[in-house]
Amino acid sequence: MQIHNLSKTPSVLNTFISEIRAKTIQKDRMRFRRNIERIGEVLGYELSKFLQFEAKTITTPLGKSETVLHKNDIVLCSILRAGVPLHNGLLNYFDGAENAFISAYRHHKHNLESFEIIVEYLACPNLEGKTLILADPMLATGQSMLATFEALKPYGTPKEIHLVSVIGTQDGVDFIANAFSAETHLWIATIDKTLNEKGYIVPGLGDAGDLAFGNKLQD
Repeated sequence: MQIHNLSKTPSVLNTFISEIRAKTIQKDRMRFRRNIERIGEVLGYELSKFLQFEAKTITTPLGKSETVLHKNDIVLCSILRAGVPLHNGLLNYFDGAENAFISAYRHHKHNLESFEIIVEYLACPNLEGKTLILADPMLATGQSMLATFEALKPYGTPKEIHLVSVIGTQDGVDFIANAFSAETHLWIATIDKTLNEKGYIVPGLGDAGDLAFGNKLQD
């Protein structure tokens, strides 16, 4: 797997990451969602450099302009519900993409320390020969990303795969690096060191879904 950790190069991205982490700022749900969206835009821009391009001639009111435009047939898939702001950020840059949505959540059957990933809802176009961008803001254990990809397999084999996350752990990155093909790209804003006993990223930012949309009653 080709891993693109954008935190290795200081940029304005650091501002957005620091604000989604900060307890005082993240209480503003609208700003939290917008910062996740802006991070998605940055990740999408960097991702676009690895797409396939072809020469095009554009007609302007005053003449002709030569340029190169990407020719990828993109399907953008996000994991509900935390993935919605990240999806929107990517969609701002890949506005011609087809879209897929999938629900994946942790089910704590016996205790908070152990869980399984449950996939329930899925709406997906044909993936055969297309460029799949699979977005999940929090890459903790990597199990949700893998479970989602497994659920997408009946809908066709993508030509190429890009995974997009905001914050991950090294364990999660290592897990999906072993689970996905060597040609897969991972685009991630930053990588934290550890998980706590509940499987949350530390220092992380908390529950991205709750911060974006409000607390849920379900465990």
